[in-house]
Amino acid sequence: MEQQKERRLTRDQVPTSLKWKLEDLFSSDGSWEEELTSILDSIDSVTQYQGKLGDGAAVLLACLKAEEVLYERLIKVATFAHLRVAEDGTNPSNQGIAGKNASAMAKISGAFTFIESELLDLEDGVVWQYLEEEKDLVPFRKHLLDILSKKPHRLSPETEAVLASLGEVLSAPFMIYQRTKSSDMQFDSIEDQGEEKPMSFALFEDRYELSANTELRRSAYQSFGKTLKQYTNTFAATYATEIKKQVVTAGLRKYESVTHMLLEPQEVTIEMYHNLLDIIQAELAPHMRRLAKLKQREFGLDQMLFCDLKAPLDPEYNPQTTYADASKEILTALQILGPEYHEFMEKGLSQRWVDLADNVGKSTGAFCASPYGVHPFILVTWTDTMRGAFILAHELGHAGHFSMASRYQRLTNLRCSLYCVEAPSTMNELLFGQYVLAKSDDPRLKRWVIQQSLGTYYHNYVTHLLEAEFQRRVYAQAEAGKPLTASVFSQLKGEVLGDFWGDAVVIDEVAQMTWMRQPHYYMGLYPYTYSAGLTAATACAQLFQAEGQPAVDRWLEMLKSGGTLKPLDLFKVAGVDMSTPDPIRKAVAHVGSLVDRLERSFV
Repeated sequence: MEQQKERRLTRDQVPTSLKWKLEDLFSSDGSWEEELTSILDSIDSVTQYQGKLGDGAAVLLACLKAEEVLYERLIKVATFAHLRVAEDGTNPSNQGIAGKNASAMAKISGAFTFIESELLDLEDGVVWQYLEEEKDLVPFRKHLLDILSKKPHRLSPETEAVLASLGEVLSAPFMIYQRTKSSDMQFDSIEDQGEEKPMSFALFEDRYELSANTELRRSAYQSFGKTLKQYTNTFAATYATEIKKQVVTAGLRKYESVTHMLLEPQEVTIEMYHNLLDIIQAELAPHMRRLAKLKQREFGLDQMLFCDLKAPLDPEYNPQTTYADASKEILTALQILGPEYHEFMEKGLSQRWVDLADNVGKSTGAFCASPYGVHPFILVTWTDTMRGAFILAHELGHAGHFSMASRYQRLTNLRCSLYCVEAPSTMNELLFGQYVLAKSDDPRLKRWVIQQSLGTYYHNYVTHLLEAEFQRRVYAQAEAGKPLTASVFSQLKGEVLGDFWGDAVVIDEVAQMTWMRQPHYYMGLYPYTYSAGLTAATACAQLFQAEGQPAVDRWLEMLKSGGTLKPLDLFKVAGVDMSTPDPIRKAVAHVGSLVDRLERSFV
C-alpha cells in the first residue's frame, strides 16, 4: 500500500491563526508602498538642515528630532519587508518588496550621512556646549557621544556619502546567502519506516537533528549534507566577499583590525571579547566531552557523530505540548517578572505576534523583530514539542525586553549593545526551566529539563561560541592575506570543532560544512554575544534565587534602560560585573554541575 507523502504547505495554505498579524504594521502591500513613497518624499524634512549644524544647539535639536521621526516610520517599513521575506522567501512579490526597501534604505542612509560628518567637523567641545545650552538635547547625549567617538576613523564626507549610497550593494552577500538558502536549496526526501518524509533546512534543524531515531537522524544528516555540498563554492564566494569587504573597510578607517572595528559599536573591549572565547572553550570542553561520551554510551553507538550531539538521552521520552498549553506554562513561569512584563507576554501569545507555521520558503530558525511604535513579531516553526516551548520562551524574552524599553525610552535610546541583547532572552529560558523542574515530581521530566537546560548552554556556549572562534580564525586568515575558499572554510571549521570535542566526536565532512548553516557570519561579531548574554543571565538568575525581589527589580530596571548605558554599566544595573572572568567561570561551573546531575541520573 502506497504511503501518503507528507507535504509542506505553501504560505497561502497556512491558516490565519498560525500567521503573525502583519496588518498591525500595514494593512496591505499597497499601503506599505504608499508609506515608503511618502518617506522618500519626506527626506528633505531632515536634509533641510544640511550645512547648518554649526549654527547652534536649537538647529541640531530640530535636525535630530526630524531624523528620529522619519526613522520611526522607516523602521516599520523595513520590518514589514523583512518579515514578508522571512515568511516566504520564494514569493516574487516579497522579493520585490525587499528590493524596493533595500534601495530606499540606501538612498536615505546616503542622504543622512551629513549629520555625522558635520558633527565630526565641529571644533572640539562644541557638541558639549550644545548639550549644556539646550536641555532637550540631553536624551540624545549618548547618541551624540557615540558619533564623536568615530572621529579617528572617519573618511571624507564625500566618501562617507558614497559608501552609504552603496549600502544595498555592500549588503548583497547577506541577501544572496539568505535568498539561496530559502529559495534555491532543495533537499532529497528521506524514508522513515517505509514512509517518505520531506526535508528542508527548518525540518532538519528543528525536527530531524533532534530525533531519537538514529537511523532517521543520520539519514536526514546525509540528505542535508548532500545539498550543502552542492552550494559550498557559492556560499564560500559569498562569505569571502563579506570578509574582504570588512577587511578593506577596517583598513580604510584605520582600525587595528576587523575585530577592533566590529567591537567598537558594541562598546566592548578586545580583552572582554577574548576572555569569553578563551575561558569558555578551555573550561567548558571537558564538561561537553563528558556529555558526548555519556550520550554515546547510552545510545550504544560505535562512534559519536556530529549529528548525534543534539539527540535526546532517554530517547523514548520526548515530551509533547500544544502551543496553547505551552503558552499557559510560559506565562506562569514568567510571573516572577511582574505584572507589567506579564502584560506584554499575554498579548504576544494571544494576539498573533508569533508566526508558527512551517511553509515553503519560510526562514529557518527563530527570531524576534521589534519595530518601535508597534509590537514585536516572533518567527518560530512550531512542532508541538516541549523544546519548542523553550525556544518560544527565548524569543518572548526579546519581545519583553524591547517592549519594556520602548515604553520607557525614545527611539534614539532604544537599542542596547549586541553584547547585552541575548541576556533577556536566555533569562526567560532559564526561568522556564526552573519552573518546570520545581513543579514536577516526574524524574524523567526533570532529567529531560536538565538536558534542555544543557541544550541552552550548548546553543550559546558551544554552537555560537564555536562560530565566534571560527570567525576569529577566518579574520586572522584574511588579514594575513591568505586565501578564503570553500576548502579553507571547511578546514578551519573542522579544526575548531576538533579542538573543542577532541576524540569524543567524529568531525566528518558534513560537520566541517557547519559554517554554511548560520547567517550570523554576515552580522559582524554577533555569535560570541550569545555567550555574554547567557553568562549575565545565569548570574542574575542565581541572584533571583539568593535575593528575591530586589534582584528582580534590578533586572527590570535594566530592561527599561534600553540603550541608555554602555554594556558593562547596563549589566551592573542588574548586579553583575562582566569586566571580570568571575561570572564566566561561575556559569561554566554551573554547566558542569548540570552534566554531573545528568550522569548521576543514568547510574
